[in-house]
Amino acid sequence: MKKMIKHKLKDLPQDQQDKIMNAVEKNPDLFEKMGQEIQALQKEGKSQQTAAMEVMRKHQSELQKLMME
Repeated sequence: MKKMIKHKLKDLPQDQQDKIMNAVEKNPDLFEKMGQEIQALQKEGKSQQTAAMEVMRKHQSELQKLMME
């Protein structure tokens, strides 16, 4: 899973990659849940980007807490 995330984040600066990886390690269940929600929205016909944005907005407060720690 870490390799997949790093591959998806390859265009981000290293410090941002590190923040995201740390957040994933702190709360992997949240990111698993978000992944499932994104997949469900994609099955409904939404693009991956649109689905990801909707799910991230839904979990915005949780993500902010993780990124600030």
